[in-house]
Amino acid sequence: MNRIIDIDALEILDSRGFPTVRTTVLLDNGTAGVAMVPSGASTGEREAFELRDNDAARYLGKGVLKAVKNVKQKIAPALKGLEVHKQNYIDQLMIELDGTPQKKNLGANAILSVSLAVAHASANANKTPLFKNLNKDLQNFFLPVPLMNVINGGQHANNNIDFQEFMIVPHGANCFSESIRYGAEVFQKLKSMIEKMGMSSAVGDEGGFAPNLDSNEHALSLILDSIESAGYAPGEDISIALDVASSEFYKDNLYHIDSEGLKLNSEEMCSFLTKLVKNYPIVSIEDGMDQNDWTGWQKLTSSLGNDTQLVGDDLFVTNVEFLQKGINEKSANSILIKVNQIGTLSETLSTIELANANNFEVVVSHRSGETEDNSISDLACSSGATQIKAGSMSRSDRLSKYNRLLVIEHMLGADCSFSGSKIFKK
Repeated sequence: MNRIIDIDALEILDSRGFPTVRTTVLLDNGTAGVAMVPSGASTGEREAFELRDNDAARYLGKGVLKAVKNVKQKIAPALKGLEVHKQNYIDQLMIELDGTPQKKNLGANAILSVSLAVAHASANANKTPLFKNLNKDLQNFFLPVPLMNVINGGQHANNNIDFQEFMIVPHGANCFSESIRYGAEVFQKLKSMIEKMGMSSAVGDEGGFAPNLDSNEHALSLILDSIESAGYAPGEDISIALDVASSEFYKDNLYHIDSEGLKLNSEEMCSFLTKLVKNYPIVSIEDGMDQNDWTGWQKLTSSLGNDTQLVGDDLFVTNVEFLQKGINEKSANSILIKVNQIGTLSETLSTIELANANNFEVVVSHRSGETEDNSISDLACSSGATQIKAGSMSRSDRLSKYNRLLVIEHMLGADCSFSGSKIFKK
């Protein structure tokens, strides 16, 4: 019956050297599933709760032994004997066992580690790849367009750039593997340009560069130059996506863009972003407004929504309640999906389902603290997500996601398609 006989967990390290949770779900037929959970640096205030030990004597207070203990002593006894294929039932049981809206008792990191490990155990018991096991009815799978973070600013870098991520979007390729090649070539050209400017080409947490540029527009211009230098046409082969992460510089009801000496209200911020879209081949803007500035989001969507993908991350935190509010209020037209923002696989899939039903584009995303776990690649392929945001073309914790999609593309052959340029409004 493929029943759960044991669940084990331990404290491991993520890509930043901070602790995270690794969980193994063991079945009565000897099959097992393993999952490791990510952790964010720039987090929305409504995200599910990441349980840390707060013991200053260990890992600067960031240990996760409490979460590990909750997996072994509270979650495991409740799930032993259950059939592993009942994902929704198992996830709901853990939600009820925790009993709080943001999973503050057990910790979303504890719950998610079990939820994902259950999914892997189910797939392994069925001798089926995870992406197929998550969507048994789908015949023709779509591989997502990668959004590759090549220049970092904001909370992800110690430089003068306000915006958190500048991404290249190789949507003009005819297949996923070609889009990866496009991105890798531009990444190498960008590295050479940064070095010729006499700046460091060291990379940050997500594999992108963090040069000390003068302004946000300087970063955009540099990316355009690197696209052209690699032999591609900006806007046709490769476009640009931004993660503004505006909640990080929203203070006293104003957006403080320090690199340009600006303090903007919501309407002025909307105009500022609209001007950037007009002047550069920008197809996607993530978190262009603060997570609580719903009026600003409505203005931005009204101004740019017909031509530009507007992605809610901190705004929606992979939660059906906040996504439904955005749908009702016409705030954003796309959603970023992060499994650890909500804490279970089944809740993640429900959010994706709601987004798909309302013609919201879905972007499955990594976090700044990652591991070699590449579950999000299978999730993106199985759920109809049109894009994946997994970092830059460096660091093995990022490339493991892209490499997994390359393997999936190889496995599927003619039974998969590439999302490509058609998904973008421009």
